[in-house]
Amino acid sequence: MKTGQINVQTENIFPIIKKFLYSDHEIFLRELVSNAVDASQKLNVLAKNGEFKGELGELKVEVILNKEDKTLTIRDRGIGMTADEIDKYINQIAFSGAEEFVQQYKGKEGAEQIIGHFGLGFYSAFMVAERVQIRTLSRHEGAQAVQWESNGSPEYTITEIDKSERGTDIILYINEESIEFLEKERIGGIISKYCKFLPIPVFFGTRTEYVDSPEGEKDEEGKVKRVAIDVPNQVNNVAPAWTKAPVDLSDEDYATFYRELYPATFDDPLFHIHLNVDYPFNLTGILYFPKIKENVEVQRNKINLYSNQVFITDSVAEIVPEFLTLLHGVIDSPDIPLNVSRSYLQSDGNVKKISAHITKKVADKLAEMFKKDRKDFEAKWDDLQLFVQYGVLSEEKFADKAKEFNLVKNTQNEYFTIAEYQEKVKALQTDKDNKLIVLYTSNPEDQFSFVKKAKERGYDVLHLDGPLASHWISKMEQSLEQVSFVRVDADSLDKLIKKTDEIPSKLSKEEEEKLKPVFESNVAKEKFTVQFESMSESEAPIIITQPEFIRRMMEQQRLGGAGFYGAFPEMYNLSVNANHPLVGTLLQKNEEEQQAITKQLVDLALLAQGMLKGEALDQFIQRNIEHIA
Repeated sequence: MKTGQINVQTENIFPIIKKFLYSDHEIFLRELVSNAVDASQKLNVLAKNGEFKGELGELKVEVILNKEDKTLTIRDRGIGMTADEIDKYINQIAFSGAEEFVQQYKGKEGAEQIIGHFGLGFYSAFMVAERVQIRTLSRHEGAQAVQWESNGSPEYTITEIDKSERGTDIILYINEESIEFLEKERIGGIISKYCKFLPIPVFFGTRTEYVDSPEGEKDEEGKVKRVAIDVPNQVNNVAPAWTKAPVDLSDEDYATFYRELYPATFDDPLFHIHLNVDYPFNLTGILYFPKIKENVEVQRNKINLYSNQVFITDSVAEIVPEFLTLLHGVIDSPDIPLNVSRSYLQSDGNVKKISAHITKKVADKLAEMFKKDRKDFEAKWDDLQLFVQYGVLSEEKFADKAKEFNLVKNTQNEYFTIAEYQEKVKALQTDKDNKLIVLYTSNPEDQFSFVKKAKERGYDVLHLDGPLASHWISKMEQSLEQVSFVRVDADSLDKLIKKTDEIPSKLSKEEEEKLKPVFESNVAKEKFTVQFESMSESEAPIIITQPEFIRRMMEQQRLGGAGFYGAFPEMYNLSVNANHPLVGTLLQKNEEEQQAITKQLVDLALLAQGMLKGEALDQFIQRNIEHIA
């Protein structure tokens, strides 16, 4: 038996480990299982190279829970260790920078994530265990099995033991503060999260199988009896789809893997991209395009980052541009630098190259789909639109490539690229100042009458909706020359697309001033600004509009993007058509008649905008019923 002190340059690393790792202590199991997988893979490599000539047998990792003994064992049949190797790999911890690290990161994000940075994966066991044993037999012929043990202080013991099977058992005696890790469901959840796709079979839990009675006992019919036995259950897929070549996978294989990643998801993805790069960095993975719903935030954290099939994190904002976090799938790369416990990513040259590559692959895939089968791409556009808009808004390189496939749809459900649409409408919708005016509706039903009048003039109207529409419109106006987007109900058509000088008014300024108080008395002054406009006689007598700038800023504000513009109150223009015959006849009416007609005209204008509600709507209905009677 040998005793000694773990060679560290601080008095005791264990309190530091426990203190700084407490908030993420479940990763101890990831580290220990990963080490067991590494030991198995190393033996496999040695066997292939001819350096190990013994019987390889079944390479597997077992996680064994014993609630009664309060132990958790991680067992492998890998390379094992001799006493000298334990001394080298377990006792000689290079930890000279520990105190500096603690001081440097104190109070900062990542301070608690110390594992991995100094190769301390094994020592994460002491976050949850009061005592840890290593029972191991080396692959070397004639090796002596040994047991290493420590109770969480620098002291340890090494003892020779009897062990017939090659490999290593790490036995954790769980402490009182960590009894949650003696629950089968808790351990199963951690294994499912971190070890789901490890390349060596991992077994945990049990399943019931029925086998012939070992004694050959027979039943009344003379058949050998079947008896129930409990056998370990394999919990991982050792060869997930992203580790295979695309040529070896069918569309059904990709769909099956998607359901394996997201078993609670009911919608199938629209399509996928298989990443497979070995230079200038190593990167594999599969990214899926889901059907993106209205709420952008709900979609995120669906890309899982792996390193050699070990789950690292689902927070990949530093690996992929923000808009790509709307995608689902897996990225696996050993070249992504991971600090401390492999749970936080550091930006460096490789990360930036990987991010740029993924962006390019996504853009290229969309461009290829558009060119290959435009009709199919258009059929998917309503589900792709939010994603593409997000990319255009947040990533300039993507925005540049997206010019090829960034589509708009009009109210006839026809699709155009931006360049195609400009060409389509420029003849009729270029105003007197040579600016192209793009008319759009956010809701063709709610704004039906405005869309109808625009079409009667021969104008085309786009259907632009979704949470990012107003931001996307602003971006288009910045990138396109002499192009302005205006919602079709933002003003009268003659004001939206000014073709000539203003139409002369049939009312004098004095007559307008005389009628203005009548209209103001029928609306809330703090919300509506009454103004007289010279419109065509065919326009409605009253139009309620919201200026494009104010409405767009309000929409962006609701999404948290108003920035320095601050809070915008809900303001509208009530535009009275000075040339409509009904408005002119008000001058010949008495005060009571003026009020009655004006009230009816105002309510009709509010109704057209979906703004007549509650008591006002009820009174309007009753009033009209009485007129019919």
